[in-house]
Amino acid sequence: MIIKNADVYTEEGTFVKKDIYITGGLFANQNDESIIESEIDATDCYAIPALTDIHFHGCAGYDFCDRSREAIAAMAEYEASVGVANIVPATMTLSEEELTNICATAKAYKHEGRHEKRARLCGINMEGPFISFSKKGAQNKDFIKAPDILMFDRLNGASGYMIRLVSIAPELDGAMEFIEKKHGEVIVSLAHTDADYDTSICAFEKGANHVTHLYNAMNPYTHRAPGPIGAAADTDGVDVELICDGVHIHPAAVRTTFKMFGDERIIFVSDSMRATGLEDGSYTLGGQEVEVVGNLATLKDGTIAGSVTNLMDCLRTAVLKMGIPLEKAVKCAAVNPAKCIGIYDKCGSITAGKYADLVLLKKNSLETVNVIMEGKIL
Repeated sequence: MIIKNADVYTEEGTFVKKDIYITGGLFANQNDESIIESEIDATDCYAIPALTDIHFHGCAGYDFCDRSREAIAAMAEYEASVGVANIVPATMTLSEEELTNICATAKAYKHEGRHEKRARLCGINMEGPFISFSKKGAQNKDFIKAPDILMFDRLNGASGYMIRLVSIAPELDGAMEFIEKKHGEVIVSLAHTDADYDTSICAFEKGANHVTHLYNAMNPYTHRAPGPIGAAADTDGVDVELICDGVHIHPAAVRTTFKMFGDERIIFVSDSMRATGLEDGSYTLGGQEVEVVGNLATLKDGTIAGSVTNLMDCLRTAVLKMGIPLEKAVKCAAVNPAKCIGIYDKCGSITAGKYADLVLLKKNSLETVNVIMEGKIL
């Protein structure tokens, strides 16, 4: 396949007008010997690498916590259809028995191998139960507990060692020991936390290097109490997640975050729940009832309960409504998350030898024209 006349996103973070060559499901160099079986004219289109969502709960009527391979398959198919090629779905704060079943289901699904027209399952994001009661957000308070290394080991084993990220409130008893012992095995992310600046700094010094949905479910940044946000900004090598759905964070705060952290350390996530891609109505998240109206999902008490916006639409919102340059948004939605979970050698850029996963977007509207995974048009 050859894609001609596109403005192509490069590893340097710029757009260059050039042709893209694909053979055997991989991007190829122009001078590679191959038979060009098909051609796409991408005039007036951007070509960007397909995205990677490392934090979402569900979509298309399904949730990762449904504990079924059917749910993962349906979610993976929806995500691929919108241009997300790699997924790391998140658990919720549930009982160890339920979490074990979820992990075992993911392991079984992974062993089946990748199916065409589905995003790749690249791991599990364990969001809870090691979180703060006071900052639980939409998590179920009945299953919150202190960080437990042995429990984590049991769950990771049940998953086939697929857990890529684990959320921790560092102020909890046992949290610092957990971080110290496990940071080389899993990405430890501060989340749903009541921690102050000093406690957060200590957690980063012991090996935590990530912050889950920055600003949400944590103490705010103020001039006398900068909290985990200020601690993350002060610590090199700490990545932060942003939900750019137009609900979770004000556009001005998004722009300020780019000034604080730069585009190297920001990872766009959707945090989407099962209503994503569906109509308004009543749904569930982690066993709790959620009401969805437009792009707002809330519990009965008004707490925001995840998003109903997929990652590609979050990218569009960041660019078209928040003033983030497209080059920076692509980096945060495709490049940085792939680097975070260790798959950038195979995914995340339009580079010879990597999986031929890309999305063609109309220049004026960023509307999707084509989604291609491993060289095949979906």
